[in-house]
Amino acid sequence: MRNVSSAGDRHDDFADAVAAELPGLYSYARSITSNDAEAGDLVGDSVARALERRSQYRGESSLRTWLHRILYHLAIDRARRRAHELSVDDIEARWRDEDYSVDAEAVVERAESTATLREALIHLPDNYRSAVVLHDAEGFTADEVADILEISLPAAKQRIRRGRMMLVSALSQEEERRTANAGVPLGCWEAREQVSSYIDGELDGPTRRILEAHLASCATCPPLYQALVGTTGVLGVLHDPDSVIPAALAERVHRYLRLETSAEAPMPPERTI
Repeated sequence: MRNVSSAGDRHDDFADAVAAELPGLYSYARSITSNDAEAGDLVGDSVARALERRSQYRGESSLRTWLHRILYHLAIDRARRRAHELSVDDIEARWRDEDYSVDAEAVVERAESTATLREALIHLPDNYRSAVVLHDAEGFTADEVADILEISLPAAKQRIRRGRMMLVSALSQEEERRTANAGVPLGCWEAREQVSSYIDGELDGPTRRILEAHLASCATCPPLYQALVGTTGVLGVLHDPDSVIPAALAERVHRYLRLETSAEAPMPPERTI
């Protein structure tokens, strides 16, 4: 066992503890964002923020909870309200209507397709997506969700309930969205996966033009930058218990940690992986 005898050793302990939480953080970030690049940026930014504020961590909640809370707030800070999001009030009104129902078989079949499920989840408001993914995919209790999101337990339970309802409704409307987007180049999920490469100028001419045509004519996609921000919620089917941190992201984060243990200020996170 390490003998903690100096401030440097204590920094080492903190850095080691943060590093141990990276797989869970990345799994959460990947579930609430639209692509790997955005997830990597969120994890990197979260680690940098944790190092900057390590003196504020007093063990009142677990380090796991504290780090997830940091990531959650960063995701919310990046998010912009999108015109294509489902309205919480509208969904509640539908579910209160005794005549409202869905095709359960079709909903479940669509949910079994990861791409279709993620496509539907993009339409949920950020707060509700995070509540659902933390509870149903990452295995946090409702009490822990409330702690991470810094809301009351009743509010956390309400977000979980509403998020699940909105997801079912979003899946049931998938066919309507496909009809509205008939003739539009690319599917929405395929297009959004390519936006990061588009921003970095890495797409070839034909692919870039197809993506631009999609963004110009899609009935539901937000503007270019909004397509990459915000959070999403997923059900347990998307949870990967063996989540592996991409090598480039791991090296970037460990570099922050090594700088921290050397008493140097963390470098600003790189924006690409």
